[in-house]
Amino acid sequence: MTSDAKSGESYKPVKSILISQPKPKGTRNSFFALEDKFDIKIDWRQFIHVEPVTEKEFRKNRLRPDDFSAVIFTSRQSIDHFFRMCEEMRVKMSAETKYFCISKAVANYLQKFIIYRKRKVFVGKKVIEDLTPAINKHKDNLKFLLPCSNLGATQIVEYLKELKIDFQDVMMYRTLMSDLSDLENVTYDILVFFSPLGIDSLYQNFPDFKQKDTRIAVFGNQTCDALNERGLVANIKAPSKETPSMTMALENYLKLANGK
Repeated sequence: MTSDAKSGESYKPVKSILISQPKPKGTRNSFFALEDKFDIKIDWRQFIHVEPVTEKEFRKNRLRPDDFSAVIFTSRQSIDHFFRMCEEMRVKMSAETKYFCISKAVANYLQKFIIYRKRKVFVGKKVIEDLTPAINKHKDNLKFLLPCSNLGATQIVEYLKELKIDFQDVMMYRTLMSDLSDLENVTYDILVFFSPLGIDSLYQNFPDFKQKDTRIAVFGNQTCDALNERGLVANIKAPSKETPSMTMALENYLKLANGK
């Protein structure tokens, strides 16, 4: 991947943006509105992708989902692959199973798979520590399962050990770097990243990438930190009080760069 921008003025006009995520389904999306408003081209490309752990692989762990009376969910992916594995193994979780969700967004997504009842769904605000009161209240009577990816969940695992609960973390899916080799000679004015893994994928595919005047937008402090570790500069950041979403952050920048 290359940059066609030469060193020069700030807020050079933007003609193209690459977003490191799959294109949303449907036509109602705030990113699409940016294309029309600023007469720019937005492309979508998945920099990382998820592959399921097969039932055969999972059985090597010598355990079943219904061996556990509680499940800790840290993402939508963990929910998808937990219930996928249940279906493939023909396992029906007990109606008494309790679910501990790291955030409200994760808990809301869980409603796709279970009948939501407060007595069996516990919700944190953002981090695993938020669930401490609920876990401590039930830890003596429950056996917890933590579905995760090949990348693991080291901080969460260490914290659960500190709580001295009966739990098992198990890989149910893999997060992998996508092949982006077809983008080698393609140029974009702005690259948009939502996770440190997206930046890792960029360098796995293009080890010699140089930012030059390519603008980079990042979502979240961890993504920004990962960018800085590579010696790159974040020109556009979200969320903030002024720009809680990436589309708002991009729009503010485009107003300055494209004069609209």
